[in-house]
Order: sequence, then C-alpha cells, then structure tokens
Amino acid sequence: MSLLRPVVGVTVLLWLLLGLAYPLAMVGVSQAVLPWQANGSPVYLHGRLIGSAHVGQNFKPNPLYFWGRPSATLSVSTGKPKPYNALASSPSNLGPTNAELIAHIKRRIAVLLKQTPGLRVNQIPADLVESSGSGLDPDISVQAALIQIPRVARNTHLSAQFLHRLVEASVLAPDWGMFGVARVNVLALNLRLYQALHG
Repeated sequence: MSLLRPVVGVTVLLWLLLGLAYPLAMVGVSQAVLPWQANGSPVYLHGRLIGSAHVGQNFKPNPLYFWGRPSATLSVSTGKPKPYNALASSPSNLGPTNAELIAHIKRRIAVLLKQTPGLRVNQIPADLVESSGSGLDPDISVQAALIQIPRVARNTHLSAQFLHRLVEASVLAPDWGMFGVARVNVLALNLRLYQALHG
C-alpha cells in the first residue's frame, strides 16, 4: 500500500497537469493569439459558413468554377470512395506504376481535355490529376488555375482577362517568402468568382 499511494498520486497529478490543465491552457492561448486558425479557419458568405480555408472542397462537378486537386478519401462507414471527406483524410496509397492509379489519371486528363477548349496534355500540371497526401489539399498551382480559365470563361461568359485578374488576386506567395511555392487557394478564388457572378 505504501508503494501504491505515490503511484496513484503521480498518475492523478500527471492526468490533471497534462490531460486537463495543459490542453485548457493551449486552447486559451490559441484562442487569444490565433482565434481564426484555432477555430478551423472558417470562411463565410453572407453570414453563412461555406467552408474552411485549409480544407479542399469538391467543385469539380460544376463547370462554372475552378476545380481543386483530386481527392482519394473514403467514406468512414462504407470504405468506398467519398472525395473531400474531412473525416477521413488520407492518400490513395497507390504507387506510381499501379494500374488503378494510371487509370484514374487518364480519366482525369480526359475530363480536363473534354471540358477545356484548346487544352493540350502537356499543359496539364500534376496537381490537377494526382490526389494529394491528405486528400483535402485546398490549394492548386498557379498553372493549374490558369489552364482552367478557358472552361470557366466559356461557362460563365466572363472574359478571360477578367478571370486572369481573379487568379492573380488569389495567388498566395510562399510561406515566409521562402517555404513552398506560389499557389492559389481554390475556395478563395471561387468565392471571388461567385461574387463577380452574383454581385
């Protein structure tokens, strides 16, 4: 019993410190210092939550909007494909020589070629046909946004020059000026496009 008392005491103390006090302190600090990020980087339109700046969405069925990276996430309950499922962030885990991956890429290329006037295969960047490691990547390369302009222009009847300016306004520089590459947040770009279409 004399040995058990200190063990229980230390366990309870560590639980209180690390399981309760520390998480509560971190929540308090994050809410005070970075509240927008701590709350999931929410994006609102007319007071209604429409997404998160850091979680990709499936815009692909709609030819009016710019499309993001493909997603290979699955349904938690069925295990079947459910693109952009934020509850099951994951890659496809298919290797570069896997026949299924190659078939997915060929289908994605075919859709892009069919939907985009004048597009050639050698213009398509990898991030428009290969899913990301998380399946929820919110960003695409600048080139991936630019090659979609003819499709979006045809379907929205907005000029290519205007859409080019929208893309340029949505370009994010590398973090801290040196980490990563310039990229475009698809939700932010499509929000600008929505506002241009609907005022």
